[in-house]
Amino acid sequence: MHEPTQRQLTFVEAIRESLDQAMEQDSRVIVIGLGVPDPKAIFNTTTGLREKYGPRRVFDMPLAENGLTGACIGAAISGIRPVMIHQRIDFALLAMDQLINNAAKWHYMFDGKASVPMVVRMIVGRGWGQGPQHSQSLQAMFAQVPGVKVIMPTTAYDAKGMMLSAIEDNNPVLFIEHRWLYPVKDRVPDTYYRVPIGKAHLIHEGSDVTVAAFSYMVLEALIAAKSMFNKMGIGLDVIDMRTVRPLDVETVLASLQKTGRLIVADTAFRTGSIAGELISQVVEQAFSALKAPPVRIASPDFPTPTSSFMAEHYYPGPKTIADAALALLGKSKESDSYRRMSVTFNRSGPHDSPNCEFSGPF
Repeated sequence: MHEPTQRQLTFVEAIRESLDQAMEQDSRVIVIGLGVPDPKAIFNTTTGLREKYGPRRVFDMPLAENGLTGACIGAAISGIRPVMIHQRIDFALLAMDQLINNAAKWHYMFDGKASVPMVVRMIVGRGWGQGPQHSQSLQAMFAQVPGVKVIMPTTAYDAKGMMLSAIEDNNPVLFIEHRWLYPVKDRVPDTYYRVPIGKAHLIHEGSDVTVAAFSYMVLEALIAAKSMFNKMGIGLDVIDMRTVRPLDVETVLASLQKTGRLIVADTAFRTGSIAGELISQVVEQAFSALKAPPVRIASPDFPTPTSSFMAEHYYPGPKTIADAALALLGKSKESDSYRRMSVTFNRSGPHDSPNCEFSGPF
């Protein structure tokens, strides 16, 4: 039996390897999307796949999102396992009818006798002047609909393992990637392995405050957690939620029994966010465990700015999380230790591009 080799791979490399191994193992897997065979190959996540598996399994698509999504649903019903790629989650809005009215409901409407085993990759994230129509995080909108699974891996290890799980799943799975995670490295086995959908991961341990974070906000929470512990001796339990639907509330509740204080950090708009849903379920199930009201950290309720100057004040970061944790603990921000900690949150690079100072691994 082949012993797995652990390599340092970026999130991008892990995605590409997962697609390669899935296509090698199962001839029913196809990859389709706008720009799949282009030189940039969807941020290099599909590089070399067309050359290896041919144009019948790896191919481009026209600008007809609703129609092509319908074609992929038809292929899935017929036994193919499509991986369809929207370069921006915003483009998937043009396919909402197919995703919500057909893909999500087919299994139910046919009494479980039919299924739609398809993966839809959707890319979110900010920067480079993407603006209001290319930077939205709409995971909560899709997660409201029964019948679809919505996942947001953070690490390269999870990106590969959850992609393989998604491809094997008989339900439609929306695989949402934050492009600021693409250069971040992690230890990734070279074997074919699966990471379960619907299970969160405790990624940093502490005893004072629980931080349940989604996607890129996990990195911001980790930066806050390490600085708070080193400079102020405050411990954060950081949970990478990994899945938006189904939500793993149990892992959050287990942490809350220890800390009694909860912050939920999300990449989306504040109103109607999955952060609000998670807090609601926690309050319903474990109100007595709370020592203070839960805190929701999310993007403000107005469109994403295009200007990098405005974006600097739009997005929450590690300081937002640290300040919220201090408020929950009733601690002052006037101390020298707080000022020393705050300095560690200053970035040397442009605010509107990925934080290359965070390199992993996890």
